[in-house]
Amino acid sequence: MALHNLRVIEMMGLAPGPLSGTILADFGAAVTVVQKVGQVVPADTLSNGKRSIAINLKSSDGVKILKSLCNNADVLIDTYRPGVMEKLGLGPEVILNNNPKLIYSRLTGYGQNGYFMQKGGHDINYVAMSGILSLLKKDRIPPSPPLNLLADFAGGSVICVVGILLALLERQRSGKGQVVDASMTEGVAYIASWIFKNQHLLWTMESGSNFLDGGYHFYNTYETKDTKYMAVGAIEPHFYSNLLKGLNLSQEECPYIEKDIGKEKFKEVFLTKTQKEWCEIFDQLDACVTPVLEMNSVDKHKCNKSRQIFFRNVDNIMLPNPAPRLSRTPGESSNKLKATEPGQHTIEIMKELGYNNTKIKNLLESGIICGKVKSNL
Repeated sequence: MALHNLRVIEMMGLAPGPLSGTILADFGAAVTVVQKVGQVVPADTLSNGKRSIAINLKSSDGVKILKSLCNNADVLIDTYRPGVMEKLGLGPEVILNNNPKLIYSRLTGYGQNGYFMQKGGHDINYVAMSGILSLLKKDRIPPSPPLNLLADFAGGSVICVVGILLALLERQRSGKGQVVDASMTEGVAYIASWIFKNQHLLWTMESGSNFLDGGYHFYNTYETKDTKYMAVGAIEPHFYSNLLKGLNLSQEECPYIEKDIGKEKFKEVFLTKTQKEWCEIFDQLDACVTPVLEMNSVDKHKCNKSRQIFFRNVDNIMLPNPAPRLSRTPGESSNKLKATEPGQHTIEIMKELGYNNTKIKNLLESGIICGKVKSNL
């Protein structure tokens, strides 16, 4: 795979950091998750395909172990608040001095400096601070958070991985590592660059009344007879013409520019057929009309099925395959492997670092490390 032989250390945190590690693992990187002894992370569902070591980082021996791990790594993903790693004696100055080729990636809500650097937050806060949440409102209803997709994963995990890959590419020329400062707030703002640049064209009126935020009839969702939904994105005139053809409406009945008339008419017509019936109609027309698929059955649609976008794991949970697709070195979802238990590989990793059985046993008994012990240790 594309990232074969890349060694990554991931400091265990909430979803954004683990997804960064998972993306790298899906494309071949060997990812080791460092968990604090006794640390419990809720909803840790991104450990598949990674190794896990549990270390007490408040001890000098624990810090020494992590330094050893970093000395043999290509990438470190720091998911803590600014300054935490420095207090542990594991900041970039120390780690990069020992391993100048390391990519030290830091993923936080507001970045490594600035007014909010020490403030806590979640996806909704970072999207709000980026300016984008203000656009996700309609008819004077307060803005609605887009799950935790925009900041945690798009502006966080994906932008963090982009930074890591850019730094790795530059390292091929310079031979040097560097620090990647990935702020989720800045990441959301950056992926919205097109929106910022074109806001005078796209958002000329109150949010919810413009043509890309549900304000117009030709870019909206409509309920069907069976209480499901169809998504309409017929912005261009030729798509709009085909849309009207599928709905058996004329331009006179629904003029392109008359959004209020169009909305009412479309709402009325879409309620006359089931989602399946509308799919049969619009499968024959290039009108930018698609079903709003439910997550529990999205893999059954013939479009997604033809590309094998999703798979079901051993627990019959439906999951997406890695993207993008590479022609020679495609990714392979680490979620096809069993979930990793906390500290599962502690003993194995300690032996790789050169610790003998006696030393490992002493570290286990003193609570410096935690892991499954085999009888012959």
